[in-house]
Amino acid sequence: MRMNALGSTAPDVVVIGAGVVGTAVAFFAARRGLSVTIVDRGAPASGTSSSGEGNVLISDKELGPELELARYSLDVWRDDLAEFAHLWEFEAKGGIIVASRESSLASLERLVASQRAHGITVERLDGAALREAEPEVTPHALGAAYYPDDCQVQPMLVAAHLARMAREHGADLVTGATVTGLLRRDGAVRGVRTTAGDLHCGAVVNAAGPWAAEIAALAGVRLPVEPRRGFVLVTEPLPPTVRHKVYAAEYVDNVGSSDAGLQASAVVEGTPGGTVLIGSTRERVGFDRTPSAEALQVLARNAVALFPFLADVRALRHYHGFRPYSPDHLPAIGPDPRAPGLWHACGHEGAGIGLSVGTGKLLAAALAGEMTDLRLDPFAPQRFDDDGGR
Repeated sequence: MRMNALGSTAPDVVVIGAGVVGTAVAFFAARRGLSVTIVDRGAPASGTSSSGEGNVLISDKELGPELELARYSLDVWRDDLAEFAHLWEFEAKGGIIVASRESSLASLERLVASQRAHGITVERLDGAALREAEPEVTPHALGAAYYPDDCQVQPMLVAAHLARMAREHGADLVTGATVTGLLRRDGAVRGVRTTAGDLHCGAVVNAAGPWAAEIAALAGVRLPVEPRRGFVLVTEPLPPTVRHKVYAAEYVDNVGSSDAGLQASAVVEGTPGGTVLIGSTRERVGFDRTPSAEALQVLARNAVALFPFLADVRALRHYHGFRPYSPDHLPAIGPDPRAPGLWHACGHEGAGIGLSVGTGKLLAAALAGEMTDLRLDPFAPQRFDDDGGR
């Protein structure tokens, strides 16, 4: 029996990262009977998971593997985890995409037609129907699309409870331990070196979010995951006013863009506590945490354009963090043949909250040597080498 410097027997799996993705992998793996240890340099949800809005969206997904993963994940949220929904404030509030220009309306109509053809539930709203659904929305709105399957969670609660639930199934959680190296045995990755000691295991899962490229580099492989900074404004508590997750049609284009410069489109939603969350921005500036007055001003301006009543509402604070950007907008999920023993669950960018539980369930099945409900080929980590390293 192999023993670790941290005082425990070697687990089947070490998960690097205690955000929503890492804790989801740990929970589903532990529930399948695998022994698991989660390692993080901070506390659960202290990284990217603490900086998101909690999106569980179908509406903004491109046709193809990401959409299939989103639908699968939604089923996991609603079925496998239904009994725990209250723990993380799961809200099936629905999403509304609003078009206020003729060009945006035409693009939205094309998107709706394409999504309907692939089985997505979506309803076109004319101006009157939109204002019935969202009375405070801008009078300049020409039309909208309603997605009843769009949902919302509180991401810090998700990570905290999934970590707890994983521990109830026997998992260990090691916090305050920075991973500084990967341990190898017979050419395969078989553990991690941390500031708290060495931890041997059967497999290592890289769920380090925007820091995933650094972990991959420790194994000598390239994974082009980069940080993409985003800001969110939080208003004072209000009576229930914004009923759905409401966003401008430009948001869908921004999600699929690879531009490095500042992009911003209005995303507005209420919370159970009464505050209104206002997003979203995207920009690739490395790990620069400097608050951006420009980004915050654009957020406020876009939000007021979508919901004019917000002009008289105080913003109490803002927060920002780094989404794990992948150049083809698909996460890396699965084993890395370039470094046997290393697995990845990262690169979800702004969709990580919603896709986390589907990712966790799929990866847990693969780690257990079982067939996965979805093929993992489209998410293969080595695909970036195959396509010239985009």
